[in-house]
Amino acid sequence: MGIKFKVVIPARYGSTRLPGKPLQLLAGKPMISYVCEQALKAKAEEVVVATDDQRIFDRVAQRGIEVMMTREDHNSGTERLFEVAESYGWSDETIVVNLQGDEPLIPPDYIRLVAEQLASQTSASVATLAAPVSHAEELFNPNAVKVVLNKGGYALYFSRAPIPWDRDKFPNNYDNELLPASSFRHIGLYAYSVGFLRRYMAWESSPLEGIESLEQLRILWQGEAIKVGTVAQMPDAGVDTLEDLQRVEQLLLHGGLKL
Repeated sequence: MGIKFKVVIPARYGSTRLPGKPLQLLAGKPMISYVCEQALKAKAEEVVVATDDQRIFDRVAQRGIEVMMTREDHNSGTERLFEVAESYGWSDETIVVNLQGDEPLIPPDYIRLVAEQLASQTSASVATLAAPVSHAEELFNPNAVKVVLNKGGYALYFSRAPIPWDRDKFPNNYDNELLPASSFRHIGLYAYSVGFLRRYMAWESSPLEGIESLEQLRILWQGEAIKVGTVAQMPDAGVDTLEDLQRVEQLLLHGGLKL
């Protein structure tokens, strides 16, 4: 048998750019439904939507998907995920994948891979994914988070800055053919053990996390390891705006997307 893992999908109603985002329709179906379907295709043994909004709870429950109402005072999806793990009584060894509710295009293989990355080693209690940077603009885009790995495939650092910095070529003499082979872009998909989440909940925010606005730096600050699995390419972007929603819907309606 393959590995066993759970998927928790944090889904908030409030979004400044696209209110009610999880319930926005894509080809007649709420976006959160597509995300859940991708998780189930990854062969997760359990998929739970974690929300703090009754409208999302009711819609998800109507579609026969497992859903839990969580507290409103969480600062992050990670905290919401831990409340689910505690409520369901999952053991410290249980692997839980944190899948964002605005990622209807996430490949099921990626969801399963991040769980496998965690299960295949014992040095880290957290795993995530990354893909090679393919364009110089991507490397220098602060909205694209980069990660540097060590020889074992564990994260050395995450940054919005272009890392690693090529001293001899940057910043004026770069093009796509000169990108460092070690340049990777982070994919915001995580797998944790429940035991790790218990430790994480006791930690305060770290200075690096505050500077970069990257929650995963709290883990490195505490001296814990993050295993990073690499994939060939970035998944299609998630839905943050109305324009994103329209782009994804066109892919669905015209058969340009295999779900």
